[in-house]
Amino acid sequence: MSAIAGFVRFDGQEAGIRDGEAMMEAMRAYVADDVRMRRAGPAFLGCRIRWITPESRGERMPEGDPNGRLLIAADAILDNRKELFGRLQLPPARFAGMTDSELILLAYRRWGRRSPEYLVGDFAFMIWDADRRELFGARDLFGSRSLYYHRDNRRLAFSTTIEPLLALPDTSRKLNEEWLAEFMAIPEMFESTDAEATPYLQIRQVPPGHAIVVSEGQVSVASYGSLEPEEPLRLKSDREYEEAFREVVGEAVRCRLRTFREVSATLSGGLDSGTVAAFAATELRKEGKTLRSFSSVPAPGFADWTSRGTVADERPYIRATARHVGNIAESHMSFEGISPLSEVDEWLDLLETPYKFFENSHWLKGIHEQAGRQGAGVLLTGARGNFTVSWGPALEYYALLLRRMKWLSLSRELRAYGSNKGIGRKRLLSAIGRLAFPSLAQRGRSEPRPELPAMLIHPDFAARTGVFARLRSGEASAADPLELRRSKLGSLAAANKNGATASKLSLRYGVWERDPTCDLRVVRFCLAVPFEQYVRNGQDRSLIRRATASVLPDEVRLNQRVRGIQGADWVHRAAPMWPRLLEEVGRLCKDSRASAYLHVDRIREAAAGIGREPRPELAFHPEMRLLMRSLIIYRFIQRFA
Repeated sequence: MSAIAGFVRFDGQEAGIRDGEAMMEAMRAYVADDVRMRRAGPAFLGCRIRWITPESRGERMPEGDPNGRLLIAADAILDNRKELFGRLQLPPARFAGMTDSELILLAYRRWGRRSPEYLVGDFAFMIWDADRRELFGARDLFGSRSLYYHRDNRRLAFSTTIEPLLALPDTSRKLNEEWLAEFMAIPEMFESTDAEATPYLQIRQVPPGHAIVVSEGQVSVASYGSLEPEEPLRLKSDREYEEAFREVVGEAVRCRLRTFREVSATLSGGLDSGTVAAFAATELRKEGKTLRSFSSVPAPGFADWTSRGTVADERPYIRATARHVGNIAESHMSFEGISPLSEVDEWLDLLETPYKFFENSHWLKGIHEQAGRQGAGVLLTGARGNFTVSWGPALEYYALLLRRMKWLSLSRELRAYGSNKGIGRKRLLSAIGRLAFPSLAQRGRSEPRPELPAMLIHPDFAARTGVFARLRSGEASAADPLELRRSKLGSLAAANKNGATASKLSLRYGVWERDPTCDLRVVRFCLAVPFEQYVRNGQDRSLIRRATASVLPDEVRLNQRVRGIQGADWVHRAAPMWPRLLEEVGRLCKDSRASAYLHVDRIREAAAGIGREPRPELAFHPEMRLLMRSLIIYRFIQRFA
């Protein structure tokens, strides 16, 4: 992995070293095995590299091609190296020693601006092409690595993170108020509908699946490639679909084990992380290596308040997976004494933006930190599996059967599903009817009250920025489950959030988060599989359940009645610090900087309603979220004073 930075002057004059050194100094905190800078005419490129793959060991970047006309700084691990060697007609003898940055340069020489379309993996890179006097770069389709830029009349500067751009004398720290308004008004986890926007008015980002070209003082950003499969997949039997699933997921996992360091994985009690860990542990056994798993468990003294059918402590399922698979060294981490409240400033430093996922922030950072300490180069996750490998929404499928009047199939499925889930037929039919005919279900209902998180924004600030009208204009109509799935997988906003978090955690702790469930080949395979393979015989997520029959234990593989809930203990963790939170909320409500943006009357009301002793069962209550998000935003706003 690499933290990259650089710039190109528009006037063609020699790039100065002082600004380049300032950018590199701003990245000094990131783990690195080597640090280098190079100038090439009007271009400056710098790189702090952490060696992860066997080929990267000893890699020196920024690197150039043999004739010295191309120079690259890349933050990349490619997963289709064999395919690229074939396409580029390279001799097999070069395979073991060729770095991924060299492969990207060769791809650029062959295909030019179309080269990102041929790359599979996690990447963000910039190439200076001296012959064309052009700077070219791209991010992968899922935005797994971040890439920011700033341009003015003199130059364009780029960086993996925001701070190196702010280190330049001509970059303003002015707050992007439209970004902040959307961040507050959007109740979901993503931040802004503008995929190029950041909290800083003068700093943009290259969106996922986009390339940037800087030529003759002009800057253009355009999309490339697609997640869509070439055609639907039609196999002869369930068994063939299951075999194909194991093949494509297995290959995605194998590609992500390519490191000379240790391999680790996050492991919950569910299907996604369990499947990834199982494939990884099996492959590592062949190499004589052990998979180190890290699992977040509730803090000591926490009493599980969650409802029937959910569980905060997934250890029984985690242990079942580890026992069944073998070759897994488990670590169950409670992070005693750490809470989302105690780490707000650290997260703001890390992400360089406010954030919404505070319930899980303590263990996300803690697991990366621990994995890095134990010498891991790769941290496997199954974070995006819900819309790929373990997708299979049963009720939505049954609603589709109802709309198509497939009575026999629907009746058979409802009987099996009700038995698996312990739900009565009448209740199921009611839920399916609402999904199948939403317009009928809405008749007679009054307009719903806006979500409380949306009320975090001050009404005057909302009106001034026109945020609600802007968000309404971009709303998608109620989509069927297939379109919703495509929308989620193709969401640039969600990819920006995920990529920024993964990139910056990896740079800080030296371990690269890798998710086989959003491998491009896996995604295209999953989108090509017919819907009916995902819901079968009363099973939701049917394909992964069937395909892992010999991989996962039945108590995990066939579990349809108990769902793990992470972050349920955050209020329990934060309770000792709650009086200090209320004091800070009081200061927030009196601070004119905050009241210009935040709805302080609503915040006071929420604080009074929660009281001085918050109950743990309010962990996911909208007003608890409102208070924590307001505090995070307030601390971020203070950085602009």
